[in-house]
Amino acid sequence: MSLEINKSNAIAFYKMAYEGNPKEAIAKYVGKQYIQHNPDVADGTAGFIDYFERMQIEYPQKSIEFVRAIAQDDLVALHTHQIWPDDDQYVTMDFFRFDKEGKICEHWDAIQQIPKKAPNPNTMY
Repeated sequence: MSLEINKSNAIAFYKMAYEGNPKEAIAKYVGKQYIQHNPDVADGTAGFIDYFERMQIEYPQKSIEFVRAIAQDDLVALHTHQIWPDDDQYVTMDFFRFDKEGKICEHWDAIQQIPKKAPNPNTMY
């Protein structure tokens, strides 16, 4: 698989799950195994589906913007801007590993809330 295809697939996978259709995202983009490193999400595809279905019910108005995607070897890193209810904003960095068939098989992330005020004028993007 090419790096550009992996980047496109990582974005499509995350967007589809985030916007409320994690089952389809798993069916389309995940391989035989899915290892989850986020401590708030159970390992495997069932944990992923449960988490994103719950988030869609609890926070249907959330939004995501993909700021950048970087690919190297079998990894894709996504830098996102998320807006949740009450203008709660977060920056995330998600890493996806792809298997030899070009399917997502592992995920890591780091999430940080964007402060309302900062001591400098620079954005987190």
